[in-house]
Amino acid sequence: MSRAAVAGPDGVPRCPWALSAEEYVAYHDEEWGRPVHGDDPLYERLSLEAFQSGLSWITILRRREGFRAAFADFRIAKVADFTEADQERLLADRGIIRNRAKIEATLANARVLAEWAPGELDGLIWSYAPDRASRPAPRTLADVPAVTAESTALSKALKKRGIRFVGPTTAYALMQACGLVDDHLADCAARPGRSG
Repeated sequence: MSRAAVAGPDGVPRCPWALSAEEYVAYHDEEWGRPVHGDDPLYERLSLEAFQSGLSWITILRRREGFRAAFADFRIAKVADFTEADQERLLADRGIIRNRAKIEATLANARVLAEWAPGELDGLIWSYAPDRASRPAPRTLADVPAVTAESTALSKALKKRGIRFVGPTTAYALMQACGLVDDHLADCAARPGRSG
């Protein structure tokens, strides 16, 4: 894939993936690549990226409200208190991806994170944000990596602290989604400093 930004039906140039499904447009324009802070919001993104592993992101995006309802809006303290009965409820919930390993990891991660100090997850994740000035804007999708040295280091740091289901590729997807890196293509209207 070496495609550059593509004009949508509204004439606005966007990253090509943003035009592949209706739900992607708002996600691309208003959320992806924008800085996300706060332990609970980052736990949500971390959990959803783990659920996405092996699937298309659109599958997760279309079930996002179902995930939020099932996992108490991804409030770490609440999910950390989920019981065996909650886990069985989640395994039967058609509004989410019913993958036992991913559900167990999401609950286990909440229990680990509940022991951390407020802001600790935010601080840890953001400490791996690369210097934006050192990263040229990608011109095509072929210029966007799947893994970087920073995502590999972030994955290792999270795993060392007991966080599950967060390999280097998942860590990089998290970095993209939460604005640690800006992988909007150079000609994309959503790239900061560009007016569509």
